[in-house]
Amino acid sequence: AASFFQVSATGTTSFSRSQVVNSVKQLAKKHHSAALAQLASRIASMLKYGASTADPFAKVKSLIKDMISKLEKEGLAEAKEKAYCDAEMKRSGLKHEDLADDIETMDARI
Repeated sequence: AASFFQVSATGTTSFSRSQVVNSVKQLAKKHHSAALAQLASRIASMLKYGASTADPFAKVKSLIKDMISKLEKEGLAEAKEKAYCDAEMKRSGLKHEDLADDIETMDARI
């Protein structure tokens, strides 16, 4: 499986540091995502001020993985909330129908 940042056999990265930051910024702009914009800022700061290692993108990969985990957790929470809301709306609708029937019955008695 190809990863976002691929490393060739010689160890050089296929993206330059500025290309990575620009790519994430473009994604943030395209999807109107504050989270991606924040990620781009964190990547830029890390690349500018971070300690250099054998793999300069190790921290960037970690930041991206952390963001993916966070988004997956948020997605799961939103799915649970939606399921709860859907169930409550259905229950509320059924109760509304029952009460409307009761009103009709009461009106008929009057």
